[in-house]
Amino acid sequence: MKKILFLSVTLLLLFGIKSQAQTKPTIYQFKVEDLSGDIFDFASLKGKKVMIVNTASKCGFTPQYEQLEALYKEYKDKGFVIVGFPANNFGGQEPGTNEEIATFCKLNYGVTFPMMDKVSVKGDDMCDIYQFLTQKDKNGVMDSQVKWNFQKYLINEKGELEQVYLSKVTPMDDKIVNWIKG
Repeated sequence: MKKILFLSVTLLLLFGIKSQAQTKPTIYQFKVEDLSGDIFDFASLKGKKVMIVNTASKCGFTPQYEQLEALYKEYKDKGFVIVGFPANNFGGQEPGTNEEIATFCKLNYGVTFPMMDKVSVKGDDMCDIYQFLTQKDKNGVMDSQVKWNFQKYLINEKGELEQVYLSKVTPMDDKIVNWIKG
């Protein structure tokens, strides 16, 4: 009887450890502040495809806000959301306060997708969610570096990192649109 009990417990422990090892980390663990100072819980995005993009108001890629907003409007009711993270890591191209960033985005591009608190996306002060996005030991998928403003991270419906696109890949690129539709 003790052997059967021991064997059963051992199998349960092994099965539990194996199933935990197969689970990829997700973005659902993160809570951040938005531009207004309210808490944004990534767990609220379960079941949706997500594009996370680092933004800047004074960059050559800043006009991508227009395509980001168009993409968001077209697919937000079909299980897709864009989350913007303003960052001042590249050439001082996002010097504004959260209030100034919110005003700029609304007035110039009519941005309605969620915009978060200004963060750092590289270096020693890199925020937690960008550590997750860029480090394989945290995301379970790949290492990457944020090379410039408007780099795009695609997260699947399970909250797992799937793909990264550099700034030159526009939001309306077929690769991105087909991923959203797929």
